[in-house]
Amino acid sequence: LPSPTPWSLTQPVAPDVLVSPSSQDGDLGSECPEDRGNWTGRLDFLLSCIGYCVGLGNVWRFPYRAYTNGGGAFLVPYFIMLAICGIPIFFMELSLGQFSSLGPLAVWKISPLFKGVGMGTILIVSLVAIYYNMIIAYVLFYLFASLTSDLPWQHCGNWWNTDLCLDHHVIKAGNSTLPVNISNTVSPSEEYWSRYVLHIQGSSGIGDPGRIRWNLCLCLLLSWTIVYLCILKGVKSSGKVVYFTATFPYLILVMLLIRGVTLEGAWKGIQFYLTPQFDHLLSSKVWIEAALQIFYSLGVGFGGLLTFASYNTFHQNIYRDTFIVTLGNAITSILAGFAIFSVLGYMSQELGVPVNQVAKAGPGLAFVVYPQAMTMLPLSPFWSFLFFFMLLTLGLDSQFAFMETIVTAVTDEFPYYLRPKKASFSAVICIALFLMGLILTTEGGMYWLVLLDDYSAGFGLMVVVITTCLVVTRVYGMKRFCRDIHMMLGFKPGPYFRACWMVLSPATMMALLVYNIVKYQPSEYGNYRFPTWAEVLGILMGVLSCLMIPMGMVVAVLQEEGTLWERVQQASRPAMDWGPSLEENRTGMYVASLAGSQSPKPLMVHMRKYGGITSYENTAIEVDREMEEEDEEESM
Repeated sequence: LPSPTPWSLTQPVAPDVLVSPSSQDGDLGSECPEDRGNWTGRLDFLLSCIGYCVGLGNVWRFPYRAYTNGGGAFLVPYFIMLAICGIPIFFMELSLGQFSSLGPLAVWKISPLFKGVGMGTILIVSLVAIYYNMIIAYVLFYLFASLTSDLPWQHCGNWWNTDLCLDHHVIKAGNSTLPVNISNTVSPSEEYWSRYVLHIQGSSGIGDPGRIRWNLCLCLLLSWTIVYLCILKGVKSSGKVVYFTATFPYLILVMLLIRGVTLEGAWKGIQFYLTPQFDHLLSSKVWIEAALQIFYSLGVGFGGLLTFASYNTFHQNIYRDTFIVTLGNAITSILAGFAIFSVLGYMSQELGVPVNQVAKAGPGLAFVVYPQAMTMLPLSPFWSFLFFFMLLTLGLDSQFAFMETIVTAVTDEFPYYLRPKKASFSAVICIALFLMGLILTTEGGMYWLVLLDDYSAGFGLMVVVITTCLVVTRVYGMKRFCRDIHMMLGFKPGPYFRACWMVLSPATMMALLVYNIVKYQPSEYGNYRFPTWAEVLGILMGVLSCLMIPMGMVVAVLQEEGTLWERVQQASRPAMDWGPSLEENRTGMYVASLAGSQSPKPLMVHMRKYGGITSYENTAIEVDREMEEEDEEESM
């Protein structure tokens, strides 16, 4: 929506006859917070959501999870969990954001008692943003390292290599028919990653971070600079950048896929990835893994979806967008599996070892195994550059979402002070998170990264999502929530969504939470076991985001008046100004809550003021009628 001109702020919106005296805009210009802004293009929102959901996890977690949990059979629990947990919660988050046009903190006007959930979300997102940008810094490091005719991790014999280093090119040149025992050897790419990039030999563990690696520090600074420049103007700038960062990875993925499947031995890897082992489906672990993959891959609970939807126009069809993004995300994960495993199949044939010996997940796949596979291809620097450029674009748009979430959440809380200074405020947050992330650039930084990765968004995130689900359906009320969606989209969610929101989604996530606590395993990195104090620190990170909820409750209750029970009841009801942010969208029950709405038939005033009855106003009339009937039933 165009921002109001100074002229429109001082003029009445409609002829005086139709506007009640109290709603004239006389001298409100100075008191109105600056306009929040909206997406400027039709595809901005959709591409931002795709860019946010399709991230590094699709490439380095999904393929490995699939192969360890029954290959092709893993797709059965994966799609069932997508239907039970993924799609309904995704739609709920988008609906909350679009309906209220508020960020993840201010949206809790829906029930101020639970504002701590929003604070927990911001804490989780801040911790994730710190280490996620470090991963982008590693990607930048490898991207620059690929700009050479000979990849630096191709051969042994460099200053960082040890006697255990074994170069596969040497084995091939020797043309030995005897199988080489590679169990006690290390590939050049592994030593390049651990001994040169991380220089992890300079640290004895998490308590001894060692010196800062200045090349990594500069890469981290560069990645924060890129992120800042892209979110400088909020969704107006990031909404344009995603046209490239959300679509370009697909082009590279298809190129890597075509290159992968044309390699010798590729089918060996693909067969390994997809051969269904249906006996795995009887194990609860497989179902939990599928739910976890859906949960983290779609990014529910991080506030990014809610933030993006809050910049939509009120009647945007998020129902359609939900299915496009969630199914697109699932298909991307499966495609990435083909691209990764076809190359791993080729690599296992080259090395003469089974595929399961070369398959890895997480950073090990992206920074050790895949780069090693690249050295075996003709034009290896070109393919290496493409792969890391794909990881860079995949990572960046997820990072935009994390930053946009933090900035929007805080500026919506203090719109008068911070909205006009949004660019400066974004800079302050980027600098603060960069400084906090400096420990990750030390020689022992990888230990800290693993700790953050394991604990920052573990059970804390699940508690946040379960609470959100229960508050919306039980405290705010399922009928009311469906009515809001009806008002916004013109139809009510069907029985599938209602059943998932009421029972299936919270129950599945409760099971996930219990499983995570029961099957808790201390963090480790390679053979390194974390000391007890590090474990405690990690658990505290998770617990702190959960503690935000009771702390928020205490604050909300103290702000009310009356007995304790009365205070709790008052704090759990929606705030007076809860509802659509623009006056023309406040139809039905929400018109009465507007300042200056003193008419007994607020909808009629609304129609005279904005002219005509649209299909959405028809919906509002229906909603009003429904509410009157319900009131009559209750009084009888």
